[in-house]
Amino acid sequence: MSAHQTTVDLVIPIFNEAGVVERAHQKICNALDALPYQLRFIYVDDGSNDGTAETLSALAHKDPRVTLLQLSRNFGHQAALSAGLDYSSADVVISLDGDGQHPPELIPQMIDLVTQGFDIVQGQRAEASAPSFFKNLTSQIFYRLLNLVSGMTVLPGAADFRAMSRQAVEGLKSMPEYHRFLRGMVSWMGYKTVILPYQETKRIAGRSKYSLGKMFRLASDAIFSFSLTPLYIGLSAGLLFFILACVQVIYVSNLWLTGQFDRIVPGWSSLMAIILIASGTIMILLGFIGVYIGYIFQEVKRRPVYLIRQERADE
Repeated sequence: MSAHQTTVDLVIPIFNEAGVVERAHQKICNALDALPYQLRFIYVDDGSNDGTAETLSALAHKDPRVTLLQLSRNFGHQAALSAGLDYSSADVVISLDGDGQHPPELIPQMIDLVTQGFDIVQGQRAEASAPSFFKNLTSQIFYRLLNLVSGMTVLPGAADFRAMSRQAVEGLKSMPEYHRFLRGMVSWMGYKTVILPYQETKRIAGRSKYSLGKMFRLASDAIFSFSLTPLYIGLSAGLLFFILACVQVIYVSNLWLTGQFDRIVPGWSSLMAIILIASGTIMILLGFIGVYIGYIFQEVKRRPVYLIRQERADE
């Protein structure tokens, strides 16, 4: 792809960023306006209720390169990002957040790497730029656990700041699962990938919309969507208790056969401990099974990942 033929779509999910998105847009334009590419901004409003939709509509009216997709409600960051990727049609598609934390100065380098033959250019946040010790620690634990149980390699700090070729985007669009963890899905595809480290900057204004609850749900989607390991853990625990039960039966039978009746003393503490541990293991295993059944139930209903209420593009 030569420079004058290359089209680039920027997919930017937005939720309640009034007063931020216009400044972030200007920051991106300052970094990219001089480039010889045909640019399009695809903003996905994920059910904002603070005037963000009106701000984006005004932005689309001023800048003909801006397309606005308004979802019918708040479906979540991964769903909004999926909506923008589904709508995109350019040679190179770049996803980034609309709060200014992903540096647009790296986008030209991302485009160059895609045009050189890489299907995925994955931005990786430097550890030193993590916003807090708690978030950095939980991120490290999460990615190590995910890589261990899923058999994939998802790098710590590999957020949804990436560039993808048309082929990679089409591959991602062919995966219509309801519970989406795009970082894992991108890694699973196995296309030619290069890592591009970056230093995350501070938000332009406001605060992050990713609460602890949302991060937990994302982690749950990641683990249960890409691994059966929790079921194998429960199965292994059940097998272990079955072996212990067999050992106990053999031990007691040996005491009876050798006439050592005085050593057969009812053990209330040990009995209760075994019952509680075994029951806890069974409940955990049933919980794992219930989560998987719930995921299957939501998948077989074939509900859409998102619904678009309005599309606006000023040509």
